[in-house]
Amino acid sequence: MDLKCLDIRRLIVFFSVLFLNLVFLNTAQALPNGKKETVKSNTRVLLSYADKNGVNKPVTTLRNWENKRRQILDSMQAVMGKLPDRKGMPPLDIKVIDSLKRDNYTRLTLSFTVAENERVFANLYIPLKKKPHEKFPAMLVLHGTGDQGKMLVDGSSPLANRANARELALRGYVVIAPDYPSFGDMKDYDFDKDRYESGTMKGIFDHMRCIDLLQSRADVDPERIGVIGHSLGGHNSMFVGAFDKRIKVVVSSCGWTLFDYYNVGEEASKKYGGRLGPWAQTRYMPLFRDKYNLDGTRIPFDFDEVIAAIAPRPFFSNSPLRDANFDIKGVRKGISQASLVYRFLKAEENLQVRYPDATHDFPTEVRLEAYRYIDKVLRHIPLIDEIK
Repeated sequence: MDLKCLDIRRLIVFFSVLFLNLVFLNTAQALPNGKKETVKSNTRVLLSYADKNGVNKPVTTLRNWENKRRQILDSMQAVMGKLPDRKGMPPLDIKVIDSLKRDNYTRLTLSFTVAENERVFANLYIPLKKKPHEKFPAMLVLHGTGDQGKMLVDGSSPLANRANARELALRGYVVIAPDYPSFGDMKDYDFDKDRYESGTMKGIFDHMRCIDLLQSRADVDPERIGVIGHSLGGHNSMFVGAFDKRIKVVVSSCGWTLFDYYNVGEEASKKYGGRLGPWAQTRYMPLFRDKYNLDGTRIPFDFDEVIAAIAPRPFFSNSPLRDANFDIKGVRKGISQASLVYRFLKAEENLQVRYPDATHDFPTEVRLEAYRYIDKVLRHIPLIDEIK
């Protein structure tokens, strides 16, 4: 390519981004105490960052992007609370509670230490067919809402298409499926007495410790680890994927839409005190209400930014057309905006979304497509290539 043409193209990209930032810069809203609070604009500009003086500038280099990515994580923590320091983590102290041998894998039910006086319960699936010294890829599987917790992804859900942990184990993955606080063996978890500002951040911390556990195993390749989840597990997969770069692929099923498009209906809105009220539940992010008064214009992050923080790593979204929880219009807009970041990072092929004609579900054909995508990213030849 002619160097002069290349320089012209770069100038066009630079001034295009600069123009967008001038048009759509985030505004600042004065609070009663005189401080300023970032307020999202109608069209959030992902390819802009605040410099050390707080001035918005276009992202034109990878260093600029890393600054922007850190700012996205800071905005998430403004709502979720700070991610606790992970230095000097205690030993995992794994305790096996039960063991079940199946045709292709062994399932261990266990608990392990995530921090002082904090333990998490999980199922760990270990493939049986292996060669000496063989290292497997691994998956963190996060369940949806339901009293059974981790057993939902083992096949015990009353709903079909939820057995991600069992299905991935059959494909030859080491799989860990933890309970989310308030479900399963953690059903009595007391959010009011823990050290976290949100159940969401507790989940992120627990899930990062699950990655620690996977990487500690001799039979796991520490460079081939991913995460998948449906519904509650869908957005939790995105959250941990944003914070933990060790995760090489993120799959979210029915897990998100932009907050402007989130609407659970009039009855549920009344029950939870507003359209965004469900996000403010104790097990999620109470600061939605306590700090931001359920005002969507004040929430300092959105899901397109979460996806952008995952970039350039592969992200796969199953977003059904008739999902009553997560409006498809907000998904389409979020994907469109996040695609700008993937394009900037020269990783457009790593942003994948499917729109099946379904309700709040993970249909078999899309689930199998997601598994094959995970196989491709993690360089895995599955033991079986079907869903039983």
